[in-house]
Amino acid sequence: MSDKFEQISIKPGFMKHNGGVMFRNISNVEYEFKTVINENHLNAAGITHGGYLSALVDAGAGTAAHRSAENAPCVTISLDLKFIGSSKVGDEIIGHVKILKKTKTLVFLFCELKCSDKIITSASGVWKILKSKS
Repeated sequence: MSDKFEQISIKPGFMKHNGGVMFRNISNVEYEFKTVINENHLNAAGITHGGYLSALVDAGAGTAAHRSAENAPCVTISLDLKFIGSSKVGDEIIGHVKILKKTKTLVFLFCELKCSDKIITSASGVWKILKSKS
């Protein structure tokens, strides 16, 4: 669908404050997002903080849920994360989202974050599709 990433962190808020997230549609069921790790994303051990990675997955996968739901507002119901590897300042993190199932009211998905082609975080989640305010 699109080979070009677009900035989705336009409105003031947590993700914009923390450097933003770039996003692209690959198909109706696959999406990608990316960001670069900055110093303020690190924990005391000098690697990317799990809380930041969680927020990144929530933002990127949430946008995928939103787009798969024909741009209806979506909110996170559950998000299960596994921290498998690490990243550091300057690393580009790429998230890949696969929509597993979509109903009239829910989106089920799987997401992986990779750094240098190595998985650093995997996640599965469920998003609630809200009724649009018309």
